Formats: sequence, structure tokens, C-alpha cells
Amino acid sequence: MADPKSYIIESLDTGLRLMSLFLTHDTLSVTDAARELEVARSTAHRVLSTLESRGFATRDASGRGYSAGPELVTLGRPAGYGPEIRARLQVVLDAAASATGETVGVAALIGDQVIITDGRESSHSVRTVLEAGRTHPAHATSAGKVLLAQLATEQVCALYPEERLPGLTGRTLLSRTALLAELESVRALGRADSLGESVRGMHTVAVPLAGHSWRDRLALMASMPADRGGEPELAGHAAALRTAAALMPSASA
Repeated sequence: MADPKSYIIESLDTGLRLMSLFLTHDTLSVTDAARELEVARSTAHRVLSTLESRGFATRDASGRGYSAGPELVTLGRPAGYGPEIRARLQVVLDAAASATGETVGVAALIGDQVIITDGRESSHSVRTVLEAGRTHPAHATSAGKVLLAQLATEQVCALYPEERLPGLTGRTLLSRTALLAELESVRALGRADSLGESVRGMHTVAVPLAGHSWRDRLALMASMPADRGGEPELAGHAAALRTAAALMPSASA
């Protein structure tokens, strides 16, 4: 059987790889794209111009870079962004915020990143900030670990082909081996914690929320300053999140 790589169209492959960069970059300059793809600036410029002409990229407000275009946003929109699902999530978020008193959010998995799609911010004077629309490395977040735990080991390894993982703080998991071991614990507990692994001084806990396939799975999370996020508090918040998650109306409701 012929090697599938022998059929690769190089220019198409470059375009697809560039499109995937918009999942983790708000904007890309020609120089950024060339560096990330390890191609000449002229090649990156031609590919970006082609994507722009088809609606898969658009010039950002500064005119110095490109952002994901409407066609790419439509194709790549993760779970949690559609109007129907957002409407169903409101009762869950209200209940979770009321029960925990902390900032709560819903997250979806995009590759090895999680994106916060909606949430509620705590009324505490000292609180974590809701960052809806922002992406974060999945291996460093409680929501990311909950969602990764729902994948098969082979799928996780495909997302993380290298043993070494990027560190964000001194507490971030730094190896794929350590991540896989923690995911086993997450599966057993039905919850995931992040103790300053993504942001120093911030603790979070997450539980599964919805979804039957990798395309539509969601996680429900609560985040708080570390001094309000010890083990007893995290366990209590996890129970409250599960109760809130159970309130989600069915799609036909």
C-alpha cells in the first residue's frame, strides 16, 4: 500500500496547518505564520491571502494581522456557542453560581486547548475573572482535564505527541506520562482540579456537563482564589456543580 504522505498536496497542507493556528491564536501576522509553519514569508502571505479571499481569514482591526474569518468560525465553532445550547445552559450556570458563590464557567475542548464559552462571575470582592472566549492549555486546567479524561488514551497521545508538556506555573504537569496518570484519577473521581497549574494563586474544579461525542462535550467549572479553594471546598463545589449540571434541559425540552 502506498504511503499516504506521498499523496499530500504541499500547498493545501500548508493552508490547513495555517487554519488550525487560528484555534489558538487570536491574530496572526505574516511573520508569525511563517515562523509557526516554518515557511518563507512570501509563502505565508500567499496562503493567508488565499484564505482571506475564501472567507477563512480576515484582516484584523489594526490591518497588521489576520484573524479567523467567518467561514472558519462557522466550521470550527465548538460546543457551547450555538443559541440553542446557550439557552439551555443558563439554568445550569445560575444554579452553579448560586450554590458555589464562585466564578463559574462552561468550557469546550479544541485540540489541546479549552475555550470558555459562557459563565457567571462571583460577587466576592476578591474573585477570579471570567474569561469567556479565551483559550487555555487543556492539560493545565480542571475543565481541560475533565474533557481529556473522556477521550481514549490513544486520542490523548495524538493531541500530545511529545512527552514534554509546556509549563505555565511551577505546578503545571510537565509530562504526558504525568497527564495520563492524572486522567485516570479524574475518571475515577468524576472531577478534576487545577491547583495553581494555569494561574498562580487560582484553584479550579470541574465536572462533566454534557455531550456524547468529542465534538459536543462540555465541562462545568468553578474557579476561586487559592485561600478559598482547599480540598474540602473543592469537593463541596464539585458536588454543587454536579447538581447544577443535572438541571440542564434536554435538547427537545
